[in-house]
Amino acid sequence: MPRITVLPHDLLCPTGAAFDAKAGTFLCDALLKNGIELEHACEKSCACATCHVIIREGYASLSPAAEDEEDQLDKAWGLNTHSRLACQVILRHDDLLVELPRYSLNLAHEEH
Repeated sequence: MPRITVLPHDLLCPTGAAFDAKAGTFLCDALLKNGIELEHACEKSCACATCHVIIREGYASLSPAAEDEEDQLDKAWGLNTHSRLACQVILRHDDLLVELPRYSLNLAHEEH
C-alpha cells in the first residue's frame, strides 16, 4: 500500500497531508477521499488540466503518460518534467511525494 505525502498548499492542504492509499486507485480519487479537494473540472475524463500535480518523489515508478494526458498537460499552469494529471495516475506500490500547483487553469470558470 503506497504512502502518499502531499506538500502544504495554501488553500487545499495548508499543513500538508500523508495517507496510505490502495494500489490500483487513481491518485485523484485518493486525494479526494482523504479530504484534499483537488479540482477536477472534467470529472476525471482527461479532458482538462485542472487536476495537474507535480510528482516530486516516486515519478519513475509510474506508468508513462499517454498522449492524451500529454496534450492536456500542455495547458497546465506551472508545468514541469514531473507533471501529471491526478486523474490519470494509477497508484502502484511505491510511495509518492506530491506537490499541488499554486494555480489551476479552469477555462470553464476563467473570465475572458
